[in-house]
Amino acid sequence: MEKNIFTADSILLPEGISPEKWSVIACDQFSSERDYWDRVRGRVAGEPSTLNMIIPEAYLEETDEEQAIVKIRAAMDDYMSRSALREIKDSLVYVERTQPDGRVRRGIVGTVDLEEYEFSRSGAAILASEGTVLDRLPPRIRIRRAARLELPHIMAFIDDKNATVIEPLASKAGSLPLLYDFALMEGGGHIRGMQLSGGDAEAVLAALRALHEDNDMLMVVGDGNHSLAGAKVYWDELKHSLSDEEQRSHPARRALLEVNNVYDPAISFEAIHRVVFGAPPLEVLKEFEAAAPKGSDYELRWIVKGQSGVTGVKAGCIGSMISSVQAFLDEYVRRTGCRVDYIHGEDSLRRLVEDEDGFGLVLPAMDKSDLFATVAASGVFPKKSFSVGHARDKRYYLECRDITMHNA
Repeated sequence: MEKNIFTADSILLPEGISPEKWSVIACDQFSSERDYWDRVRGRVAGEPSTLNMIIPEAYLEETDEEQAIVKIRAAMDDYMSRSALREIKDSLVYVERTQPDGRVRRGIVGTVDLEEYEFSRSGAAILASEGTVLDRLPPRIRIRRAARLELPHIMAFIDDKNATVIEPLASKAGSLPLLYDFALMEGGGHIRGMQLSGGDAEAVLAALRALHEDNDMLMVVGDGNHSLAGAKVYWDELKHSLSDEEQRSHPARRALLEVNNVYDPAISFEAIHRVVFGAPPLEVLKEFEAAAPKGSDYELRWIVKGQSGVTGVKAGCIGSMISSVQAFLDEYVRRTGCRVDYIHGEDSLRRLVEDEDGFGLVLPAMDKSDLFATVAASGVFPKKSFSVGHARDKRYYLECRDITMHNA
């Protein structure tokens, strides 16, 4: 791996302020639960916080985007000018995240080269795991265009079944410089970060290079697909105004994220189920069974009020199966004007089916080995194919990075 696909960089961390109030969960979580974000607002109460540098999706419909971006830029400038952030140069961060269920998820924070990432085609070292909804990119691009700092909630996976890159750090964590150690707000568990620099960082990067020698594809983005895609589009836009030397050194060419081993025992893939509202449930079932490729590769449970059953579907991999389901639903919605919702948890699906007389499809959870195999064989998964853990397991904003040219 001759190219600097993943590297150490200058990372900014909160200094002299409350890390518990600084760190908030990814903006796309709890998007239908306003009370969660209202509590976060109350908890932060005007203190320095990453909340002031994002637009939670729960508030998107009522937010004046232009004014919000001005406030985001002002908050970033304020935090930089009053030294609320300290710079950790030429480093990676080894992260141990104790999730609400007690399991410890391990990862490494560093930067990836956006020239080595693609979200719309295959053949790159870093690929998206799910289809990109292009309509979701413009707000992210506009924020990044105006922002001085980037804050990642992106998690990218490596296919390291032999645990050669991240796991060896667990035994030496006690000897690494401690950067932060605190409880995350709203039941998010606990997080601890340690600095990797010099020989410690190089050992990790060497192991990553060795892993890449056996795999053309090094990483698959699990969470934050649209945020990384927005960064990529912005970089493609920006680089045309730069000289060759500026392109090589401009900070916006790289994006900060956390790398995790897909085989980490603390990482679980949760199925995202489908429910159709606004159409006779048994009619939806009849059309779905007629349209689905017949076979026994995957068994999908369907639920309507007072009834349930199983439909067998033929597919070469789980991604192909979800694609066939999604194609049916998209066409059915287009033709009938009904509505589809995407639900985490079978219990929640059952309640919705009973309460609102919907048609529910229970999708199977994906095996970890299917992620890289599916992306390699057939490209990205369709939208809402799987979730990495539960909502409170998601990444909290914490580390930052200056992406403006003066910091190159």
